[in-house]
Amino acid sequence: MEYRKLGKWGLKVSCLGLGSYLTIGFRCDEGQSRQLVKIAYHAGINYFDTANAYAQGEAEILLGKILKDYPREKLVVLTKVWAPMGEGPNDRGLSAKHIREQCHASLKRLQMDYVDIYLCHRADPETPLEETIRTMDDLAREGKILYWGVSEWPVFFLLQAQRTAEKLNARTISVSQPRYNLFYRYPEKELFPVTEQEGIGNVVFSPLAHGMLTGKYQPGQPVPPESRAADSQANKVLMKMYWTEENKQKSQDLVKLAKEMGVTPAQVAIAWCLRRKEVSSVILGARNPQQLQENLKAAEIRLEDSLLKRLDSIFPPLPENP
Repeated sequence: MEYRKLGKWGLKVSCLGLGSYLTIGFRCDEGQSRQLVKIAYHAGINYFDTANAYAQGEAEILLGKILKDYPREKLVVLTKVWAPMGEGPNDRGLSAKHIREQCHASLKRLQMDYVDIYLCHRADPETPLEETIRTMDDLAREGKILYWGVSEWPVFFLLQAQRTAEKLNARTISVSQPRYNLFYRYPEKELFPVTEQEGIGNVVFSPLAHGMLTGKYQPGQPVPPESRAADSQANKVLMKMYWTEENKQKSQDLVKLAKEMGVTPAQVAIAWCLRRKEVSSVILGARNPQQLQENLKAAEIRLEDSLLKRLDSIFPPLPENP
């Protein structure tokens, strides 16, 4: 397993991380979840990603229970705050009240004294940046969190947060968590250049485009019954962002390329994300041990320039500014 720095910061994370969105504490029971964590840990993964909103706290509860069996100093645990956690007016967002209360709630669910990384799950334009940043800095000074970051923030807002933190003499952003895959290449345009300039690491999610890049969905064919696309509780993003006949055909073109290489399309898609120096880690969202063991092999794949050009022809990058 390769370990990469989190941007300019001293923390090193495994280039592949284990996520818990729609898996641990949701679609995977305790037995399956324990298997996934065991496989990941013994493969060298030290980065485990979760959020307070995943299954309304159940992901944190089960992940925390499982991680108690492993040395805390060997783990890098990331959780998040922002999403609604109740019906009250202060049960969401990035106010000082919600951040502090949810940090304490997450630590209790995870059975931990601190989390390594605390992430603003989305931006909150209703709360002043000064309030959010100062609260994160206070939590760090109290030893509740070590680093903080953002997920899916507009680049201009991220830069505004950096300058605000500097004015406050507070900790700046250490990590960004963007969506990134062959279908969704937007971070290459603005985010990656800015995070490199600011010394911010990127831990990217959805490398397989919610399963569209695995090749399991074929043009003109019905949805496989056991797939994510067939699960109304888990397929909302897939159907909204990727579910087109054109994308299904592109995924089949990826299957052909992967066969020529003697690997799986999922491995190619993950290795493609890892090719970027701005990427500290790629989050895997496996539902079973077989999927995880297969996807872990992506860390061993190096894509030659000729293969990258072929991938660009199938999944074109965004055009340069005129």
